Amino acid sequence: MIRSMASSVSSRGNIAAIVGVGPKLGRSIARKFAHEGYTIAILARDLGRLSGVAEEIAREEKAQVFAIRIDCSDSKSVRDAFEGVLSLGFVEVLVYNANHQPQSLSPNPTSFQNIPLDTFQKSLAVSAVAAFHCAQQVLTGMVEKGKGTILFTGCSASLYGIAGYSQLCCGKFALRALAQCLAKEFQPQGVHIAHVIIDGVVAPPRRFVFLS
Repeated sequence: MIRSMASSVSSRGNIAAIVGVGPKLGRSIARKFAHEGYTIAILARDLGRLSGVAEEIAREEKAQVFAIRIDCSDSKSVRDAFEGVLSLGFVEVLVYNANHQPQSLSPNPTSFQNIPLDTFQKSLAVSAVAAFHCAQQVLTGMVEKGKGTILFTGCSASLYGIAGYSQLCCGKFALRALAQCLAKEFQPQGVHIAHVIIDGVVAPPRRFVFLS
């Protein structure tokens, strides 16, 4: 399902699609690209909350913003969502910022022996498999035009294993490898691909347990 939130101006340019838009980083990324003149597609699971974000950005940046529901743990949902994204026009920018939230937001590690297989698989699906699907959806158009940018967001767990965070680290390691492979393959064709590591917590000030 797609909901459009438009300002008084018409669509101004190519599409920037941001997957994984919450109240912090994803929303800020979307706002920045709207400010730079892109038409925005923001994607997340909660369409009601996402529509509110889209309305806010459209109003503040005088931009056209589309809210599209996606469940990154479900390959069919990813494909369906990107049918909607691609119907809007040429996707010049893809930002993949999705996380499997239960562990990524928890300060409490989980013993490896207590991780259910389906939880581990879901973390891999959200961190890496959905990123694979999203990149495949937009790369054809980018290669045809000889331009485009794909940005994958990572974290400390992208770089080293952390006791008690096996599912998070394995997914983030896989995402970093995917980004490196795609960068080497598609850079000669004019497509810029990068893995951006945010080595810290994006949130209002509060008490956190930092991992080391």
